[in-house]
Amino acid sequence: MNYTEPPIMTVKGVKLAFGLNQLFSNVEFSINRGDKISLVGRNGSGKSTLLKVISGIQEPDDGEMFIQPGIRISYMPQEPDFNNYQTLRDVVLSGLAKSEDNQEYKADILIKELAIREQQSPLASSGGERKKAALAKALIGEPDILLLDEPTNHLDMPTIEKLEKVIKEFRGAVIVISHDRMFLSNISQSMFWLDRGILRQNRKGFKFFEDWQEQVINQEIIEQKYLNKKLEEETEWLHKGVTARRRRNMGRLRRLQQLRQERKEQLKRIGSINLEVQEAELRSKMVIEAKHINKQYGDREIVKDFSIRVIKGNKIGIVGPNGAGKTTLIKLLTKRLAPDSGFVRIGKNLEEAYFDQNRDTLDPKKTLWQTLCDKGDHIFVHGHYRHVVAYLKDFLFKPDQAKMPVAALSGGEKNRLMLAVALAKQSNFLVLDEPTNDLDMDTLDLLQEVLSDYEGTIIIVSHDRDFLDRVVTSIIYMPGDGTAVEHAGSYSDLLTKIQTKESFKTPQKKKENSIKEPLPPTPQKSAKLSYNQQRLLQVLPAEIENLEQELETIKSALANTSLYTDNPEEFNRLTERYEEITKNIEDKENQWLEIQVQKEQMEQEI
Repeated sequence: MNYTEPPIMTVKGVKLAFGLNQLFSNVEFSINRGDKISLVGRNGSGKSTLLKVISGIQEPDDGEMFIQPGIRISYMPQEPDFNNYQTLRDVVLSGLAKSEDNQEYKADILIKELAIREQQSPLASSGGERKKAALAKALIGEPDILLLDEPTNHLDMPTIEKLEKVIKEFRGAVIVISHDRMFLSNISQSMFWLDRGILRQNRKGFKFFEDWQEQVINQEIIEQKYLNKKLEEETEWLHKGVTARRRRNMGRLRRLQQLRQERKEQLKRIGSINLEVQEAELRSKMVIEAKHINKQYGDREIVKDFSIRVIKGNKIGIVGPNGAGKTTLIKLLTKRLAPDSGFVRIGKNLEEAYFDQNRDTLDPKKTLWQTLCDKGDHIFVHGHYRHVVAYLKDFLFKPDQAKMPVAALSGGEKNRLMLAVALAKQSNFLVLDEPTNDLDMDTLDLLQEVLSDYEGTIIIVSHDRDFLDRVVTSIIYMPGDGTAVEHAGSYSDLLTKIQTKESFKTPQKKKENSIKEPLPPTPQKSAKLSYNQQRLLQVLPAEIENLEQELETIKSALANTSLYTDNPEEFNRLTERYEEITKNIEDKENQWLEIQVQKEQMEQEI
């Protein structure tokens, strides 16, 4: 006889409101041992509050919650309070129950695994160190249900990857709120989506979220619009965002592949000593040229013998563990800091916009309006005037927030305002130091689109791997020993190189007039597309266009509000066909894009 273990927690009919604001109602779900759940939703939808309800910190207004006897729940808030602790070790130990005082060895294991500076004061620690201590505190009691609210904020990539391993091996259930798409895709097996007060559930991991989200929203639009109901403004906004984003991203991905190939060719040309005409062309487009720069603090080498030439249009990411020297490298390349040896040259007519992760340029006493526009009510952006409130709406601020002081904003909102300020400046060179910290997914999508369309040069420091994969043309990798190596391609490509232990060495000393590419492409056998793939590249665009025309015809027919009452069978047939065509278009677009990317990769390898 098959035996299924009962859920360790069951929730039925839970609702909660703050004043007139109904956060969620009729929430129902069960949690089984071993579940790995991503909890997603827009900022302010109530995700963090729902975690507090599950943990028992927040009482719901109504509903039932049943927990199996003996089940332990551990909750890590987004911003934990460490004021009462002397050291980070004390923080970790506080996760043990009083009856477990003899189990301090568990703290030693976690402190070593997460590389926590245990004797450091929490008040003097960085955001990353505090986050690691909070994670260890949540894990030390070996809970049955682990609740994590934005666990990757302020963590570097190596620590995020360690956390992924910890969660995958964790025997209990985990519910995670995070804006880090790659992290959620790697650890989650199912999804909770808190959407306008409704908790939707899907037994698939986060990597399927956008497809699921689009299906849900398309179905809502069909039900509301063609049953002569008022289309909710929020649903329309979501639909436009999701559907348009998918289509725009196809074009952007093709453009990004092209830019990566261009950067790879630039590195080859820069490394050649016989291409004088091409060298002159590169020099005319030069943004930054650095040769053999070194920087040392005390006995520690932060940057060691690094050379690079940044060309107009390059979008370069800088990655590495916390403390590796990423911000120092940015300051060296932008001449905010002088190297101990070597030299840096900046191109002419460079107009720079700088995003500082510490938000030092924001005046907390000013309003958002005053921060963007000291006088009047319009701001000059990208060649034309915009009303300051309309511009703030582009960055997901509500109109009534325009007159709020900066001090009243959350960390994520301050980052959004910093981005609005930086991107409003007339510039052809963007320097972004950790722009993705505290940003929700909507804002990350917005930032990705803005940077993808930006025609100037960009240098970005970020720990968000998915974001870098979507934006950059090359990656500078700083492992923390003073070396820095540039790789043409995405972060995922770089990670594959490191994991497969392919050649990845610091370049040797070079002649003054040549900078060799540190990562020559691995030789590959010549390859070409199959006949069928070549044929699909030719015919798929026409097939997609025909399907889109049929879709428009169906839309026009369904726009007749009397169709449902006069001919319900035809209405149902057209509705089903609408969904079928939408899915077919998406499949064909993805198929075309996969073949095109494969073709471009083959061309790069020849």
